[in-house]
Amino acid sequence: MGTVRRCTRSTCSQAAVATLTYVYADQTAVLGPLATYAEPHTYDLCELHAQRMSAPQGWHVLRLAPDPDAAEPSRDDLLALADAVREAGRPPAPAPDGPPSLRLVRPDS
Repeated sequence: MGTVRRCTRSTCSQAAVATLTYVYADQTAVLGPLATYAEPHTYDLCELHAQRMSAPQGWHVLRLAPDPDAAEPSRDDLLALADAVREAGRPPAPAPDGPPSLRLVRPDS
């Protein structure tokens, strides 16, 4: 199990729930759901700091709402995980004895 990421604001030790990214070329601050991985040049914020977040004067703030359906694993996710576990548990196929066979294929067929 992974460690809980903390808010990057100084003196705050709350768990992060959102990720803030600045798009300097567009003068936009983007606040969205917590990113899958901690990335350089992004800021993980707790709920309180995410709500209070403001951007520099003249900048736009884009707040992306989390997808409630993405919070829980879907049936497809669970089936894919079960298939991966099943595949990993299969014994490896035996190696053939001798060199591989070659088959010539004519270009016109």
